[in-house]
Amino acid sequence: MKPFVRDTLNRQRARLHELDALLSAPDVVSDLQRFRTLSREHADASERVNAFNRYLQREADRASAQGLLTDPDMADMAREEVQAAEAEMAQLDEALQRLLLPRDPDDERAAFLEIRAGTGGDESALFAGDLARLYTRYADSQGWRTEIVSESPSELGGYKEVVLLISNPGGAGPGVYGQLRFESGGHRVQRVPATETQGRIHTSAATVAVMPEPDEAEAVKLNPAELRIDTFRASGAGGQHINKTDSAVRVTHLPTGLTAECQDGRSQHSNKAKALQVLAARLQEKERSERAASEAATRKGLIGSGDRSDRIRTYNFPQGRLTDHRINLTLYKLLQVMEGDLGDVIHALQVARGAEQLAALESQA
Repeated sequence: MKPFVRDTLNRQRARLHELDALLSAPDVVSDLQRFRTLSREHADASERVNAFNRYLQREADRASAQGLLTDPDMADMAREEVQAAEAEMAQLDEALQRLLLPRDPDDERAAFLEIRAGTGGDESALFAGDLARLYTRYADSQGWRTEIVSESPSELGGYKEVVLLISNPGGAGPGVYGQLRFESGGHRVQRVPATETQGRIHTSAATVAVMPEPDEAEAVKLNPAELRIDTFRASGAGGQHINKTDSAVRVTHLPTGLTAECQDGRSQHSNKAKALQVLAARLQEKERSERAASEAATRKGLIGSGDRSDRIRTYNFPQGRLTDHRINLTLYKLLQVMEGDLGDVIHALQVARGAEQLAALESQA
């Protein structure tokens, strides 16, 4: 175990004793907000300290077993105990390092996932549709729910733009935003388009933006005086409710020029509520990106700020290859990934981010 990890965990043990006392103090019990905040900190500290105590116990077990290695009658059993203790200590060490990483409270939230066609014309729109299908398939594999908030279909298929709301209705397992947050950025595809008669490989692009669904209590407050609300007739696939009423809604935030629209619902009221929700998420993400850019000015992040101009990934169909340029990850399982098998990519990005965060903590220790 790294010295700074041990030192940090020893401080956590001391802090846990402080929290035990604070949570029984009358002034804290009477302050509901402070009590909740300290309770969450207590739960996190308890998880770390319990794992650390187990590590210390196995460390002591190993020391005891090593003392028996010179005893001929006990040597074999002692060696087995040393190996077992060291194996568990390695697992606990890895788990403790993860537990020490800063947690983003938004990681547990649902997410708006916005996909826009970029360079490449119709092929780019088709690729945007492929990405939407990829994320929908991955969401299905996680037991999540996917809802189309707004869409602008392309004439030949795919999307010029589509916004999905992905949520975890059961609440169990990892949060949606925490899993998908590193998908933000530029995605490039290399393949022979269906419309290509000469068999030439084309390069097209699409951008993805992943935004946590705002907490209603902490969401950006929208000033009605700064909003322009337009209504229009919904477009898209046919249906008895399509193009009959001006139910689709577009909301523009005048100070920033950011817009959001929704035409999926059948009532103007529900579409307006969804559009306002997407706009609040975009404003919140704008603030987050600006903070990340400021922090990146002093320390370049491995994963990056999520700026949409970054080219983060290439999908090379002729070679069956997916490459994530941020962490130099290459997988030769592109067809499986396009069917929603995104777990290996997400895990690799989370491990890389964890290593970066741990290095930052160590440099501050």
